[in-house]
Amino acid sequence: MKREVIVAKHAGFCFGVGRAAEAVEKEIAGHAPGTRIYTLGKLIHNETYVSRLAAQGVGIASEADLDRLCAQACESAPVKVFVRAHGMTKQTEQQLLACSAKNPYFSFEDCTCVFVRKIHKIVAEHNQPDNVLFVLGAAEHPEVVGFLSRFDGEKIVFSDTEELGRILTPEKWEKICAKVPIIVAQTTQKLGEWLKTKEFIKKLYTNPIIFDTICSITEIRQKEVESLAGTCDCMIVIGSRSSSNSTKLYHISKSACKDTYLVESAAQLSAYGPFTHQRVGIAAGASTPRDIIEEVEKTMSEVIENFEELLESSLKTLNTGDVVTGTVEYVTDAEIQLDLGAGVTGYIKAEQVDDSPEKLTDRFHRGDKVDAFVIRVSDIEGVAELSKKRVDSDKNWYRIVAAKDSEEVLEGTVVEVVKGGVIVSVDSNRVFVHASQTGVPKDGDLNTILNTTVKLRIIEIRDGKRAKGSIRLVQRDERKAAQEAFWNEIEEGKTYTGVVKSMTSYGAFIDLGGVDGMVHASELSWKRIKSPADVVAIGDVLTVFVKSFDKEKKRIALGYKTAETNPWYVFTHTYAEGDVASVKIVSMMPFGAFAEIVDGVDGLIHISQIAMTKIAKPADVLEIGQIVDAKIVAIDNEKQKVNLSIRALLEEAKAELEAAPAEEAAEADAE
Repeated sequence: MKREVIVAKHAGFCFGVGRAAEAVEKEIAGHAPGTRIYTLGKLIHNETYVSRLAAQGVGIASEADLDRLCAQACESAPVKVFVRAHGMTKQTEQQLLACSAKNPYFSFEDCTCVFVRKIHKIVAEHNQPDNVLFVLGAAEHPEVVGFLSRFDGEKIVFSDTEELGRILTPEKWEKICAKVPIIVAQTTQKLGEWLKTKEFIKKLYTNPIIFDTICSITEIRQKEVESLAGTCDCMIVIGSRSSSNSTKLYHISKSACKDTYLVESAAQLSAYGPFTHQRVGIAAGASTPRDIIEEVEKTMSEVIENFEELLESSLKTLNTGDVVTGTVEYVTDAEIQLDLGAGVTGYIKAEQVDDSPEKLTDRFHRGDKVDAFVIRVSDIEGVAELSKKRVDSDKNWYRIVAAKDSEEVLEGTVVEVVKGGVIVSVDSNRVFVHASQTGVPKDGDLNTILNTTVKLRIIEIRDGKRAKGSIRLVQRDERKAAQEAFWNEIEEGKTYTGVVKSMTSYGAFIDLGGVDGMVHASELSWKRIKSPADVVAIGDVLTVFVKSFDKEKKRIALGYKTAETNPWYVFTHTYAEGDVASVKIVSMMPFGAFAEIVDGVDGLIHISQIAMTKIAKPADVLEIGQIVDAKIVAIDNEKQKVNLSIRALLEEAKAELEAAPAEEAAEADAE
């Protein structure tokens, strides 16, 4: 396949940026002698272009410099300021107008993009107290800062719907829910995120006023890059990392083509090479000059041509079946590139390195030596395909054979589920483990151990580098050793963390790590329960302690509830007589209502303590499930009973209210 470089049709300056650059360049070419030219901030997000303007005498001014420049402007040295495509704040616009009106030798040219100016108009027209402005964009971006300055009300800026969800706390929502939402987006936002934003807002409001403000060229550019990246095996995105539209193009491309690189100029390409791809796409942000795009295109074309010539002159020296030693030149998580000497380059795909789950970039580095087996040499594809796994397998087979006799425990990764069992990769050798030897229960799903690391023993060696192993034997030995250690160390009062394994009507059995203990139902809760299932479920992780044990009978009685979890303990360490608590009405009797103070502790609100006037029954005032404030008027620790009063709080409130006029009168007399 012929290698090629493809440049996106809409790469480079957009209309707004191109218009601003053209205006500045025109002024440079035809300005009067002595004229000082400035841009308000950097004209575009491209250091190469900004440096080029600086070399031609164009300075960069900030809002803080404008009054000084206005004062300095004179007939022999007039000042002209260009406002970039991002636009400016309302305050800066007023400042520039005032300066130009004050001094005829100070002037400015507003190069704000028409799409940005459209947002300025929308925001200004909807600048009403009853509106709330939602902005999909970056709060610190000059474009967003510019149109935010034209809205005085509530403003919410967010980068995506997840951030918007975090911003809209219950308190925030209560503040803005009655306002009319005005929704706009920064012109360079991703179209996909904008669509998600609109759906999100429509779920919140029935009357949102939505303006589609993403630049149409931005939409076209993003869709084009996504399409091009899907057909290329390498993408070069030209633009600054400080450029919003360039970084978005980079992320869009990266999602479709993993080998995507963001550069500002051709000089930065060397940091990512060598490039061995068949089809290279080039895209550029809206702040990238055409000459930089052409330079990158020329450089990439030369790189590809040179690589093809190198392959033609070198790959013929390799033969399928050779074992070679190469030096690592470049590593990604998908492959390793090796320099095999004499201008020959080889590639090892991740699946041909080994079966380790670790990333290649964490284990291999430039300069490492790697032995590999030559799988294929292809002049058509221009690559030499290698396998490290094949070489490692041959080297490590002897260890598999020796482990059978020594009963050494080996470690490997379950890489495949096959008929009757699984395949475990041990030092790049495939070891078959029958289903009965995997440790998975009979008729269980062998896929549950796929891609996991396991320990096994070799139980059979056959001709043709074939081996059988057993995971179950290692598990049995480990379980036996763990049980012996457990019974040697157990003692009353010792705490363990275990998993609920099974339950009966009288208790729950807890797996403490190969040894089971039982928590009686009476030990599961301070409250009376009908079944252990009222408190725990199979699979729950519990912290338990040993109440008693019998080593000979292998029985362990466990405890779960502690004094600290006793509801009465929790209550008395949280509240005291005289405290006010929010309580829930749980039942009612003719003589009063019972209210839950904490889980497991109820208090009585006597009928005389429910209201300030006499009532016939508690239900005249209260409802089951109602939350009310009540004062704790008495605690009986011996009987574990609590008396509550709503009336006490009502009387206190009334007394405070009656005392207020007297206090106000006293203050008036004092004055």
